Amino acid sequence: MYVGLHPRTRWLRWGLFLGIVAIIVLGTGGAAVDSVARWLRDEYERLPWYVTRVSALLAYLALAGSVVYGLLLSTRILDRIAHRAVSFTLHQDLSSIALALALVHAAVLMLDRSVPYSPLEVIVPFSGPYRPIWVGIGQVTLGLTIVVLLSFYVRKRIGQPTWRRLHYLSFVAFFGATLHGLMAGSDTSADWVFLGYLGMTVVVVFLFVYRVVLALVARPRPEAGGASTPTMEPNAGTR
Repeated sequence: MYVGLHPRTRWLRWGLFLGIVAIIVLGTGGAAVDSVARWLRDEYERLPWYVTRVSALLAYLALAGSVVYGLLLSTRILDRIAHRAVSFTLHQDLSSIALALALVHAAVLMLDRSVPYSPLEVIVPFSGPYRPIWVGIGQVTLGLTIVVLLSFYVRKRIGQPTWRRLHYLSFVAFFGATLHGLMAGSDTSADWVFLGYLGMTVVVVFLFVYRVVLALVARPRPEAGGASTPTMEPNAGTR
């Protein structure tokens, strides 16, 4: 049952948020702008390489967030603080953001001079010059993400059961993106990046196991004489 945050705390929450933003901007804004301008001047030629790295990490975060959000929806953990329609929309939007950033990541590879990719090598999996196996897994993951995102828009036509089975590809995409990032990413050696991959994987695995346990508990149990008592599925109407 939806409860939500108390409406009387709305102004307090927004006030705290805007106050923190103002403190950060006033305290670091000028120095940050100067640093960014100086960095752009010095690293202009390597800008595509940086864009590729940043877009890849952000795409992974958005994809992981979408998967986590979907699992939170299917386990109904969020139902007390958020409407299901809003939560489902956010879940879908995170998938869209992940796909958009992944497409930017793939497109900028063709501009990066450190390891140049041709348009054909970007499109065809396992054909590129750099770690073709692990990059190819990332390319397949991109295709799966497209399929999952498109399934949102044909959900009513294909039916809920088919949509749900098709939606399981999001787990394959998540673990494929994790392997791609770990084995092909140039920032994996950084502790915070590696711990990010590890942390997201632990969260997804935990919520997935929890979701499976809920489904097993909710299964109808036969009573004496062969009758069974139906139990509501915990993810009815979601995943």
